[in-house]
Amino acid sequence: MTVRARVKHTFRLPADLTRQLADHARAKRVSQTAVVEAALDNFLSPDGADRLEAAIGRRLDRIGRQADRLEWNVDLANEALALFIRFWLTSNAPLPDAALPAAQAMGRERWERFVESLARRMENGPRLGRELSRDVAGRSRNEPGDGSFADGGAEP
Repeated sequence: MTVRARVKHTFRLPADLTRQLADHARAKRVSQTAVVEAALDNFLSPDGADRLEAAIGRRLDRIGRQADRLEWNVDLANEALALFIRFWLTSNAPLPDAALPAAQAMGRERWERFVESLARRMENGPRLGRELSRDVAGRSRNEPGDGSFADGGAEP
């Protein structure tokens, strides 16, 4: 191991930058000198721009993967809603006027239970995507058909 000669430098830093330096060094459990050396080495390095570009590229890749998952979840929610609406519209006939007030009261009560149940699921899970993945995996091991609503399958 070679020992590099050290040259003492004296310079002044703004108070807020000095605090940031001290906080960072303390958090990383290294000396302030080591932080300054690493920062200068990085700043003056000829491949610093390449490393920065690589770091930004990795972050953009991660953001892209997150956007893909978000798109999949939105598509899943849209398809689930469309499937439910189609199923509901094809299996529920319009009510006569005399039965409408009682149906509306029951609908409000069912809506309140639905909202409570939805709030519990959003807080505690399981999320629909994970639940569907489990259900599909279990179905592929246990049942030959897919049993989907759209194909006339049974309600889960």
